[in-house]
Order: sequence, then C-alpha cells, then structure tokens
Amino acid sequence: MHRRALASMLLACLSAPCLAAGPVVPPLPDPAPFGTEHPDLDGWCTGAWWEKAGPGGDGKRGRPFALDVPRRDVIAFALHTLTVPPAGGAATLKLTAQLFPLEPGEPLEARLEIDRRDGKGFVEAARAPVLYPGWDAHFRVEGWDASRDAAYRVRHGAEAAFEGTIRRDPRDTPRLAVAVMSCNSSNTAGARDEIVAAIRAADPDLLFFAGDQTYRHTQHTCGWIEFGLQFRDVIRDRPTVTIPDDHDVGHPNLWGAGGKRARDKNGADGGYYWPAAYVRQVERQQTWHLPDPVDPAPVEQGIGVWFTRLVVGGLDCAILEDRKFKTGPEGAIPRMGPRPDHVTDPGYDRKAIDLPGLELLGKRQLDWLATWADDTDGVRAKAVLSQTAFCGAVHLHGTPENRLLADLDCNGWPQSGRNAALRVIRRAGAVHLCGDQHLAAVVRHGIDAHRDGPYAFTAPALVNTIYGRWWHPEDERPGAGAVVGSPLPWTGDYEDGLGNKITMLAYANPADIRDQRQRGDGWGAAVWDFPERNVTFHCFPRFTESVAGIPQEYPGWPVTVALEAPGGNGAGVTPAP
Repeated sequence: MHRRALASMLLACLSAPCLAAGPVVPPLPDPAPFGTEHPDLDGWCTGAWWEKAGPGGDGKRGRPFALDVPRRDVIAFALHTLTVPPAGGAATLKLTAQLFPLEPGEPLEARLEIDRRDGKGFVEAARAPVLYPGWDAHFRVEGWDASRDAAYRVRHGAEAAFEGTIRRDPRDTPRLAVAVMSCNSSNTAGARDEIVAAIRAADPDLLFFAGDQTYRHTQHTCGWIEFGLQFRDVIRDRPTVTIPDDHDVGHPNLWGAGGKRARDKNGADGGYYWPAAYVRQVERQQTWHLPDPVDPAPVEQGIGVWFTRLVVGGLDCAILEDRKFKTGPEGAIPRMGPRPDHVTDPGYDRKAIDLPGLELLGKRQLDWLATWADDTDGVRAKAVLSQTAFCGAVHLHGTPENRLLADLDCNGWPQSGRNAALRVIRRAGAVHLCGDQHLAAVVRHGIDAHRDGPYAFTAPALVNTIYGRWWHPEDERPGAGAVVGSPLPWTGDYEDGLGNKITMLAYANPADIRDQRQRGDGWGAAVWDFPERNVTFHCFPRFTESVAGIPQEYPGWPVTVALEAPGGNGAGVTPAP
C-alpha cells in the first residue's frame, strides 16, 4: 500500500472509530496547525495536502501550481546572507532552504554541503530539521572565509538537491549594486523570465525584496514557494534580503502596534489579525537567513523581530521593520475620510493627526538605528532598507479618479516619528531603499527645510496588477528648483498631504494600468560608485527594450546623487541634481 494511502487511512481513523489497528506509519502532520478555528490557514501545504485542490481547481481555492513534484525536485529554492564583520574577520553564513510539502514517511531533515574548491569536493557542513508547518530548513555555518567563492548544495533524501554559489564579499570593488524589488502580484501567476534575465545581466551584488513577495494572504507557504520558483535563478548565487510586508502576513495594510491582536483583517486599529503562530512562520520563512536580530526580544503575542544589520562589500545596511511598531490610526486620531487611513477632508488640521504617543519605528528600534548611524568602522557607505516610504509621494490611488490628501499607510505619518527617523538616517549619510507604494520615485526628503534630509528610492511594483498609483499635483505645476532637462513635468519642491517636505526628482506613473506593458511594472537598482563618491538610482520597466545593448529606463532615470560620508552630520542643504 502506498504511504499516502496509509496516511489517508490514518486520517480517517482520527475522525471515526477504527475496528482494528492499521499498519504503523510515521505520525502525520497536524491538519490544523494554527488551531481548529483556522483549519484552512496555510491549508494547501498542511495536513493531507495531496488531497486538496490542485491546478485547475475551483477558482480562487485552487492551488496555482502542482505541489506534488518529483522527489528529486522537492527542494524549491534556497537563499542566504553572509554576516561579514565591517572591520574584517571570519563571517557567518546563514542559509534557508524551502522545500515543497513532504510525503508521509519522508525524512524531516535536510543537509547542507559546501565545496570550497580545495580539491576535496562537496563536504557536509550542517544538517537541519525540516520544520512544519512551513517545510523550511535553516543552516548556520560559523567561521566562513568570505574572501573566495564557494559552491553549495542543499540535499534531501537520496535524490533531491538544489545548488548555488556563495560569492566572495565584494569589499574591494569600486562599484557595488543593489537590486530593489517589491509587490510581486499573485494575480499574475507564472514565471518572471524577463525580470530574472534583466537582473542576471545587471549582476547586482545584493538583492533586496522589500515586501509583498506574495499576495496569497492565507496560503503563505504556497505563495512563498511560488515566489522562490520565479526568482530562484538569481537568488541562488547572491546574498538576498527578503522582508515581509502586509500582504505576506495576510493583511491589506499593516500597523503592527507592537504585535498586539488586531480586531479584523483590515487591521486599522493596529496589530496582527491572524494567529501569532502564522505570523511567526511567515517571518521565519522570509527572514531567518538574515543576520541575527540586533535586539531579539519579541513583541506582544510572542511575535519575533528581525530588524538587523547587514554589511556587503563595505555597504552597511540597516534593515528596518517600519510596520511592526507603528500605531494603527483607528481610535488613535480623528477620522478624516471614508476610512481610518485615508484623509480626504480638505479642511483637516495636519497637527491633529500627529499626536504625542504615536509610534513609527518604536523606541528600541530608533535607539539602535542611532547607534548604527555612528558606527563607521570599516564602512564605505550606509543604506537603510525598509518596507515603505517616509513620505506620501502619491496623489491618485487605485484609479486616476481617486485623489487622496494623505494615506496613513505610508510612513509620512506620524510626522514626528518620520522626522525623527530621517534625522538619524541623515546623520548616517545613508540613502533609503524601499518598495510598497506601487509607484517608483526618487525624492530628497526635507525635515526642517526642503533638501536637508536623505535621498530615498522607492522601487516600482514588480507586477502592478493590484493597486495603481500616480504622482499628479492638482495644480499640474512644477515645484521650485525643478530638475533641469527632465522629461517629467512635475519635479522640484513640494509638500505631501501630511505637510512633509519632499523634493521630487523622478517618478514613473502608469500610462495605462490595464496594459501590462504600460502599468508601471518593473524593478530598480542602486549603484554606489566609490571612486566618484556618488550613488545612481536606476528604474527599469518589466518589459524593457534595449538600444545598442543598453536597457532603456523609465523617463527621468537614472538619477545620480552625491554620496555623503558615513557618520557625517548630513545637515548641509544642497540643490537637487
């Protein structure tokens, strides 16, 4: 009898009296690991997963692809980072392997093998349990030599293997590139071949996925595997940062409020709606491979934290959780529109929604960021990586007819928290990279005056079928100090709907949200040129064309800005490029 048949027999015995003892099989996974009140949560990959709807099933409930893969292909993908001490020394490799769901009786263990190219071939470096629910395995290797490449492979059972390369740390390169991506709409399933090919051609040193890797809200493991299959041919051989955002944890928007329980799925009162165990699983799958949290104490409900520091090639990245500690607007401030988070009242008082006690980054994270800003030992440049923008650089939301004064989902609110964060980022001489907004933009923040804050690049949505956004000032006039020679009509100094000062340098409005070639899809890159002391932001359409072998960017890009020294006061007011 096949082990699946045995497993199904045992499941039947769990729900009905068994008259005789059946064959002995290994224990089955819990069919409702997040509680009986949520029996379908992550259900495509839990319990007797092989009996559930597959491709071509009943519409939204059907899985988007087959999870019943040949056993040699059961390792879906792997992703890693190296923790390299800024001043040199041995590094730490952290690597996560994501497996397809395992069948009853298969070993719940994976193996990591390394080939350091010393003539000995692949040597086993670590073993790790395959965790359930989630089907993920995690490896740590201390004392790593980051001065040379090393091939790796993750193995499971007798057949399955997934291979890649741990690259040497690019500390001595004159230029360093970070690819920036987010918002990978699950409404458009299937491969991302054109994006993967473009990223491979650009060959960045670090990949940063800023959130919403999947929109399969209550089926994260399946959505996470889907994401990994789409991008595994770039993440297999370069360090990768993935951080979960609202859709990854099953929310349309997220104000984490220190981990408390939200009242409903919209979460505007703050906190997480789905069980804490599900949130912990999502965060484990997406962030375990990051360097260890710098302040690991959990928040409410035992939900962990992952804000941390990653140094790649002397680029010192602070990876922030700009959702987890943020206050929810509902009940905390006066309502100013049809939703707690949407401001449409033209007479509203901006100060009335910037009240004492409202949190953005939270005290412990902001305190650590201040310490990080002043730590410059062995650092060539600094960057802040987070989920969303510290301003509301959007006017039209969802449709070209829906104009909002302010959207409190952005990190322009609360304004005092935004300014406190930007002062620290400015002191670090860092640029800010993020996603989430479904609208690519480069801005220079203003804190006390226009252009006295750090530069920030918001990458476009990888696949923008969920929610289009546009930068479109109501008076259709350029701001003061508009970018000379830009093909874009609305650059220069503005205030967002929250009163935050911003200087718009470039944006990529969707031309037609219904046309996949004109809806503003794409990805970005930030390239540090250390000899020239600058950083250049690039923005590529998903379906870009090349002229003389050079991929074409959105109009208004690239944007090059001066690189400030790490740990400087960053207080100088300079003109936009």
